[in-house]
Parts: sequence; C-alpha cells; structure tokens
Amino acid sequence: MANTSSAKKATRKMARKTAVNKSRRTNMKSNLRTLEEAIAAGDKTAAEAVFKTVQPVVMKSASKGIIHKNTASRKISRLSARVKALGA
Repeated sequence: MANTSSAKKATRKMARKTAVNKSRRTNMKSNLRTLEEAIAAGDKTAAEAVFKTVQPVVMKSASKGIIHKNTASRKISRLSARVKALGA
C-alpha cells in the first residue's frame, strides 16, 4: 500500500492510464477481428475496406505504447499480404 501522497497519486494515475490502454487495446483487437472475419469470408473488397480502417488503428496503438512499433509493422505487413492473396 502506498504511504506517501505522491505514491498515492501515482497509483491513481496508473489506474487511469491502465483503463485508457485497456480500451485502446480492446478497440484494436476488435478491428483486427473484423478484418480476420472478412479475410475468412473471402470477400476481397470488404477486406480491403476494413484493412484501410484497421491499419491506422494499429499504428496509433504502437505510437501510444500499447504494442511495440515492430509488432504493429509486422501485423500490418502480414495482414496486407493476406488481403492481397485473396484476389489471386
């Protein structure tokens, strides 16, 4: 348990930040799930449309520290390849 007032304030700040990060992470995962469903359905036009909305969400999550920037780039790259492969 925090003893000093500054430690108590730090705990409050951490709780707020955790809630914000959890919300952002949930939003990102929901968007990724919709893209996965579009890819699984084999609908290239829908997958491309969803990909255009997913890409900035994932990159913003990386810039906010939710995920590492290399992880975000890897996810975007692999999803892009899967969307492109739908037409082939």
